[in-house]
Amino acid sequence: MMNIIKKWNNISLVKRIITGLAAGIILGLAVPQAELIGILGDLFVGALKALAPLLVFFLVMHSLCRHQKGNSSNMKQIIILYFVGMLLAAFTAVAASFLFPSELTLAEGAEASAPGGIVEVLKNLLMNAVSNPIGAIVDANYIGVLMWAVVFGLALRNAGETTKDVLGNISDGLSVAIRWVINCAPFGILGLVFTTLSTTGIQAFASYGKIILVLVGCMLFVAFVVNPIIVFVNIRQNPYPLVLTCIKDSGIMAFFTRSSAANIPVNMALCEKLGLDEEKYSVSIPLGATINMAGAAITITTLTMAAANTLDISVTFPTALLLSVVATISACGASGVAGGSLLLIPLACSLFGISNDIAMQVVGVGFIIGVIQDSCETALNSSSDALFTATAEFRNWRKQGKKIQW
Repeated sequence: MMNIIKKWNNISLVKRIITGLAAGIILGLAVPQAELIGILGDLFVGALKALAPLLVFFLVMHSLCRHQKGNSSNMKQIIILYFVGMLLAAFTAVAASFLFPSELTLAEGAEASAPGGIVEVLKNLLMNAVSNPIGAIVDANYIGVLMWAVVFGLALRNAGETTKDVLGNISDGLSVAIRWVINCAPFGILGLVFTTLSTTGIQAFASYGKIILVLVGCMLFVAFVVNPIIVFVNIRQNPYPLVLTCIKDSGIMAFFTRSSAANIPVNMALCEKLGLDEEKYSVSIPLGATINMAGAAITITTLTMAAANTLDISVTFPTALLLSVVATISACGASGVAGGSLLLIPLACSLFGISNDIAMQVVGVGFIIGVIQDSCETALNSSSDALFTATAEFRNWRKQGKKIQW
């Protein structure tokens, strides 16, 4: 038995994941009634979500209390890259919506309450930032986790070395536990794929084929064209090895877990593999999982434009650009709103005078195609977190004359 386990572990994780994916497809189509298999996916995602807030809290706190004054920080560059990436993603969705206009067959309204405006989204983010620190960890409120980790990290800068060593040991222990969970990814993905195929099926997406193609097409264009251009401008060398590494090691996992939060440990492991500074990526990765939402910007823009086309509302180009800006700002608050990016669609629809009742029907369509939309969206969001974190650091390496390699 031990020999089998060793041989299994010696196979690359990507190959093991592909094996789990194939098994999930076969079982989902052959024995959809075997619901017990789906528990594997729930256990995998649940374990990642359980450990991720603790990992972020202790890593950020330890990094900041160890940080020496005067050391360089590239957080400003990373945040700029996040914002530029989201804005260009929204512009891409606008262009695609003009080139390939889509209409929706509106379903029944979704039962949910959308935010009333940008102010409400921003207020929600700020209130999450000052929530109870223990409650933030329990609820996986990453804005709150990040906020209090920064506060405690700065407060402990003058603490003794023993205290800092304890925080470091806890961080290391959590990292090891996360690696153990990630090693179970093939079985988790088997369960996730099985659940998707056995409960939803492929036929559910047939009537929404065009809008799905536009959404997925935009996300692929951003991942393989827009993001590489951003990376090239910063590091001045072929961006595709880095882009493909981030998609392979981060995007594939995020596609199946459909959770940026659950993918935080995966991205941190990737940053470590790329040789990045832990002091920097331990802050930028959880921050990216909270505010870097290029996929959400695409979803909000595309479905809002489709709603306008369905209602024969004429959309001028300047209005569409304004929609891009609104979608970008709204996407930053997607993680702070129950339902994520879909419940921010009514906010964007209000730009065109679309009533909340109709807008919530658009949200209903979003939930129908959510298995594909949310998977692709999360893959783009999460892989971009690691990509732009690496890009900002490699940019500094280039300026210092240090060789960039991965």
